[in-house]
Amino acid sequence: MPDDVCRDISIKRAAELKESIADFLDYKKAFPTGYKEWEKIKSRQEHIKKVFGVSNKEWRDWKWQLRNRIQNVEQLEKFIQLSPEEKQEISLTGSKFRWAMVPYYLSLVDPVNPVDPVRMQSVPSAKEYFDDCGVLDPMAEEYTSPAPAITRRYPDRLIINVTNQCASYCRHCQRRRNIGEIDRHTPRKNLESAIKYIAENEEIRDVLITGGDALMLSEKTLDWILTELDNIPHVEIKRLGSRVPVTLPYRITDELCGMLSKHLPLYINTQFNHPMEVTPDAGEACFKLAKCGIALGNQSVLLKGINNDPFTMKVLNQELLKIMVKPYLLFHAKGVQGTRHFRTKVEDGIEIMEQLRGYTSGLAIPTYIINAPHGYGKTPMFPEYLISMGKNKMLIRTWEKRILEYDNIEET
Repeated sequence: MPDDVCRDISIKRAAELKESIADFLDYKKAFPTGYKEWEKIKSRQEHIKKVFGVSNKEWRDWKWQLRNRIQNVEQLEKFIQLSPEEKQEISLTGSKFRWAMVPYYLSLVDPVNPVDPVRMQSVPSAKEYFDDCGVLDPMAEEYTSPAPAITRRYPDRLIINVTNQCASYCRHCQRRRNIGEIDRHTPRKNLESAIKYIAENEEIRDVLITGGDALMLSEKTLDWILTELDNIPHVEIKRLGSRVPVTLPYRITDELCGMLSKHLPLYINTQFNHPMEVTPDAGEACFKLAKCGIALGNQSVLLKGINNDPFTMKVLNQELLKIMVKPYLLFHAKGVQGTRHFRTKVEDGIEIMEQLRGYTSGLAIPTYIINAPHGYGKTPMFPEYLISMGKNKMLIRTWEKRILEYDNIEET
């Protein structure tokens, strides 16, 4: 075919592709992110600093942030607008389910928007209190713990639960039953028993340290755990589960990064759920971790009214790649008691995956996961791309919903 004909076909195809994302580009330009809204966020931070009487240096001290978590209505109403009904709801629900948020994460909340995505993840609702559906342990972790502090659902990997403490307590938390009213790290004797179990089971090659939030531990304790795991020959990789890059990025200190860099290969999985959480401070924390050799993955939770929209999820995942975080998993919200108002239909998640594949880079596409009941593990949910299969032919559906025949012949 002549070159000019090929070029005309190519130009026409390029125009089709450009048109296919024109609506998303318009959406993205207008959609607020933590980077776009940073000046507004900094203004709110100045107000919070003034109320607390705190310096810029203290503000960036993660221990100061933890000591000054907002955890009652009287504190909260100094920073966001609350109706009398909302104050009653927060107090009522707080009597049943603990809540708290560090000042940094509070600064991401639009103080006059009752459906602000960060507020909905952080501030209690009466929907939690009156939710009589679901269970407190939907993944049956009680029955998947063969040793203290261990959760094991798979052949070659397991979890060590090291603390019940988080910087902020998410309203959709899967382990809210463990939070209690007092922050507690797992006792050393239980951690020693967990490490002993791993050492005695040579098939365990991958260990996830989580809680709670693994980065709530001191550098000394975390260094000890990682060193013990490094000394087990069959443990190949370690992972940390932590939301502090999102909720408390100041925890990512030079001291912490220096310690973690001694224990490679090491991975951190975090949980950004909305583009407003991707701020310059969060970006700085993630770049610091990446520069010291740690691979970062994101495990979003599909949350009704927060991110159950294809364009919102696409913006989020593209923003994450800009700060060195790979979208890894998209979790369907679990049936945890008190969280029913966050749950969507599975079809919502599949539609999101339909609108990601082909419309953005593969790096920006997580795997959509349902956690099987009774602790039987992660089960991926995919749009259907294989239509039928014959002896030597297949019918496939592309990301544009084109139906094409595909040769499926094994050469001899």
